[in-house]
This record gives sequence, C-alpha cells and structure tokens, in this order.
Amino acid sequence: MAEQVMATGRRKHSVARVVLKQGNGKITINGRDIEEYFGGNDTLKLIARQSLVLTNSADKFDISVNVYGGGISGQAGAIRHGISRALVAENPDLRKEVKKAGFLTRDSRMKERKKYGLKKARKAPQFSKR
Repeated sequence: MAEQVMATGRRKHSVARVVLKQGNGKITINGRDIEEYFGGNDTLKLIARQSLVLTNSADKFDISVNVYGGGISGQAGAIRHGISRALVAENPDLRKEVKKAGFLTRDSRMKERKKYGLKKARKAPQFSKR
C-alpha cells in the first residue's frame, strides 16, 4: 500500500476529503473523533462506517476526513462516498463489492429550486374558488 490514499466524496452540498492510512481503525472528522462529531446520532455514524464494515476493513485503516458544506446528514453521506473511493483506490479488488452496494455512485438527488409564484418548490398558495 502507498503511504496514504486520498479521495473525495460528495453528497448534496457536502464535500469530504478523505485520507486513508494503515492503522487501527481511528476515524477523525475535522480534527474530532467520529463519536464526538456526530454526537448521539448512531444512524449517521453507521452511514459513515458502512463501506468499512462491508469490506471488513474497520480496524485496518486510520481515516482522517475534512468535510465542509451542507448539513450533518449530507456530510455523513459524503464521508461514506469518500471512504469507499479511497478503499477502492487502495485495493481495486474491492470495487465490485463496493459498487454493488452502491457506495461508489454519487447520489445525485439535490434540493429542488423554488419557482416564482409558489411558496416553495411545489407548494402553491391557497386556492379560493370564490
């Protein structure tokens, strides 16, 4: 393995830059431990770790992530995307497995824009017949 592997993950408006190194499974996000960063939200911790659990590499690498933009849910998705890309860059044999789980595909769903004449993207003002 190279000294370190770098990859970028994206989700909604969040961007995560991931650095993968040999280690014992420590995940650091913006200088804070994953437990501290996501607090008590176990779902987001699970999402961020999904690709590591899938490939049985949870305790093989130390991961350092710099994530910015968007909200906390989008950031968790961006971290998963970035970690998945880094794992495949480190070991191309994992590609089929990770791709099948859908972790290499950038989730293209974005917030729909607000249209003029409407209150939100699709919410119309109240209609009065008379």
